[in-house]
Amino acid sequence: MRPHLQTILPSFWSRAANSNSATQRHHLLLSDGDTLVLHDDCPANWRQGQRAALLVHGLGGSHASPYMQRLATKLTRVGIRAFRLDLRGHGLGYSLAQQPGHAGRSEDARAAVLEIAKRCPDSPVTVVGVSMGGNIVLKMLGESGEVAVGQVDSAVAVAPPIALADCCRSMMQRESRIYSRAFTKALVRQVKARRRFIPRLNDIPLTPFPSSLWEFDDRFTAPLAGFRNADEYYERSSSSPLLARITVPTLVLAAADDPIVPVSIFHQTRYSPTTKLMITEHGGHVGYIAASPGEDADRYWMDWRIVQFVLAREEDRQSQDSRQQPRESVAQ
Repeated sequence: MRPHLQTILPSFWSRAANSNSATQRHHLLLSDGDTLVLHDDCPANWRQGQRAALLVHGLGGSHASPYMQRLATKLTRVGIRAFRLDLRGHGLGYSLAQQPGHAGRSEDARAAVLEIAKRCPDSPVTVVGVSMGGNIVLKMLGESGEVAVGQVDSAVAVAPPIALADCCRSMMQRESRIYSRAFTKALVRQVKARRRFIPRLNDIPLTPFPSSLWEFDDRFTAPLAGFRNADEYYERSSSSPLLARITVPTLVLAAADDPIVPVSIFHQTRYSPTTKLMITEHGGHVGYIAASPGEDADRYWMDWRIVQFVLAREEDRQSQDSRQQPRESVAQ
């Protein structure tokens, strides 16, 4: 029962989360005609050259998801400019995309990173992906290898479904089937609502009702995104085969009791020397609620580990910059 409570409770306990009230919104036109929305939370004293972060949400989430708001708030409070991305068809991008969003859309994260580089030309960027967003972030970094993506110098992935087929099979197990049904129902509701924006959705019948996430992806996600079927979609969109190619410092945070993303997939994957895998005994799926705050300001343990990681990267950068500064010549 504990992992399910960890998974579900944060959605209710985070209602009071509040991001910067001065949030600006930027529309990002993609090469295929779809549009992404970036929500820009900038601290009042932030200056060009200081660090920024890109936050990428999970399946069914958006810029307004509780964890996205919490992270943006905590990052801006320590001086980090936070950009929250609405993936295709999510949040305020609900009616702005003809193509479906999915777990392999690394090109969308890349486009957001390049947009941030234009707006913050001298600022290093930490990319943070949660759940599906974590897989997207890792896939982007693995595909890039040693080639820099904008100004990204670090990344965090929380509970990333790096092996999508394994995660889908895991959700078909009795104890996790409730999540597959919940995701499927939410996605079907989204299809019904978006039919007026995307006429080709009307070509795919909703009956019989998809009984699982795999069936939904096989009938909707895969054909609409150009894959033969769900199996090809999962194979080509999983980040696991690419993780050994990541060259920037990266933290992968997972929980051994995650009911959606099985911990076994993390033990079966090869990682680059720059990647650190942290597996906690408890945490559920994107829960990580501590029994007590301890040294943190609240019980959202995940948030503070991400903030600490981002601040540590900034300290490393400043230390490196100071070592590279030319020493003043001493007058003879």
